[in-house]
Amino acid sequence: MDFKGFDQPGRSAAGGTRSVKVMIAGGFGTGKTTMVRSVSDIKPLTTEETLTQASAADDHLIGVADKTQTTVSLDFGKIGINEELVLYLFGTPGQERFWFLWNGLFKGALGAIVLVDTRRLASSFRAIEEMERQEVPFVIALNVFPDSKHHPIEEIRDALDIPPHTPIVSCDARDRASSRDVLIALIRHLKERSAVAMEPR
Repeated sequence: MDFKGFDQPGRSAAGGTRSVKVMIAGGFGTGKTTMVRSVSDIKPLTTEETLTQASAADDHLIGVADKTQTTVSLDFGKIGINEELVLYLFGTPGQERFWFLWNGLFKGALGAIVLVDTRRLASSFRAIEEMERQEVPFVIALNVFPDSKHHPIEEIRDALDIPPHTPIVSCDARDRASSRDVLIALIRHLKERSAVAMEPR
């Protein structure tokens, strides 16, 4: 993939490699930590803590009853897409009580992935609203869980009120190749937006 002319915020001194900060956001239990772990070239930094009864009133486990841990700050990973481009991945916490951290995490982000669990669409509404509020370009990644029902993409787009120009892709956050494909879809989306912005008016 050619990244010439693509507006990147960072470039290393050696080899001209460009670095990009990418957010991985979504609701509680949608697979953000799993995606960072599966795709990162380095051992990821995670800030998971065990769920306890003390947080039961805040961490609603409807649809994710088997979940035993939760991110309390951020997840961090890194992946080289090719010799030209390195992505630094920042996974956000999904629970409402940690949303105050999002403003700081989003600073300098060029784009984002919003992970969606189609069994619990409402859990990702807040993440989508935050992308729009902060004007961060994003793609929707439908994380396919074993018991997820198939829904046509346009039904998902309507339910989430996603504009036509925002890509929606399916993925398995546990799978490195699948997660990498989502990141590539985001980069393509950012390139297309950059090309449109540069067109003469």
